Amino acid sequence: MGVAQVWYIPLSPMRCRVPASGPGLRRARAALALVAAATVVIGSQAVARARSDSPIRGYWAPRSALTSIETIRRALASAQFGGFDTVFVPIPLAESDPLPGFDGVRELIREARDRRLRVHAWLDVNRVVVDDEIPASRTHVIYQHPEWLMVPRALAPHLIAIDPRGPAYLGQLSRWTRANISRVDGLYVSPLDPEAAGYLANLVSTTLKRYVVDGVYLDGLRFPGSDFDYSRHAMDLFRAHQRPRLSPADRLRLDEIETIDPFGYASEFPAEWTAFRQTRLTALVKTLRETLKINGLTVTANVPTDDETAREEQFQDWRTWVADRLIDGVGKRNGNSTMILLSTEGALPASSTILPVAGQASAGGSR
Repeated sequence: MGVAQVWYIPLSPMRCRVPASGPGLRRARAALALVAAATVVIGSQAVARARSDSPIRGYWAPRSALTSIETIRRALASAQFGGFDTVFVPIPLAESDPLPGFDGVRELIREARDRRLRVHAWLDVNRVVVDDEIPASRTHVIYQHPEWLMVPRALAPHLIAIDPRGPAYLGQLSRWTRANISRVDGLYVSPLDPEAAGYLANLVSTTLKRYVVDGVYLDGLRFPGSDFDYSRHAMDLFRAHQRPRLSPADRLRLDEIETIDPFGYASEFPAEWTAFRQTRLTALVKTLRETLKINGLTVTANVPTDDETAREEQFQDWRTWVADRLIDGVGKRNGNSTMILLSTEGALPASSTILPVAGQASAGGSR
């Protein structure tokens, strides 16, 4: 099936305190190197041999495994054969219950429980359309709130004068996305508008009420790149955020700049623009945590394999997320393998090897 597999690495308080220097740091790095050395690549799948005290060894179920009882049982048999105790199941976010008929997610959960396997929901959060699979239902968020969709800087000058409610707006954004599929994997809802963030959090909560799971893996919780979101709505939000902080003279200056450059605020205040996107994404994570902690679920999030990309390109301040206990761990994907680091106290080392992925080590930067 080409199923990717994942190993959870738990960090107890003893293991996650890494000294800043000296023999302790060398010993910690040596221990982490041993973890990296434990990674074994089998064919196209990366499997890490779990320590006896590892609480979770997870198996990624593909969407194709949810089509019938037979495919579900084959996937679960593969998980059991590999010694995995947790299955990650992709669940599409939806405001309404699934249509009558076969519900592959529900059946997988039932079959997994019979086999004493735990189940974690694998959810796309900000990514509301995968690749170019444009939904037909007019109740979908891309039709109800097209102004919430993230817009790349390259396309923004063409869209800024177009009514988001008109067909030309979504049409141009969809065509641009299809033409740039190598760098953006679908349409994303921006977290910059608190109303949009609330909508996403409610959608996650509504979806999870249908299924009894043990944890949640938040995927698509990011900006596709640093050149997103330059929609007109996003520019209005950033202007409203930044303008009260300016002197009257600077406001007049920005007014003049905007007559020439509608993205003037983002251009004039690049550091603040970056921080604005980062803090609004973190606010969404906080809202999600408040929603999910009621159920006592383990919450993890997907981040890139290097810190700079996470923070500067996708605006994921994941170290703060962990330190503030907004999430319980991070998953770093590399091809078909994912390694997830769980921290019991939110203290991830800032300058040491954190996570082996497919036999490689990923170095973290400062927070």
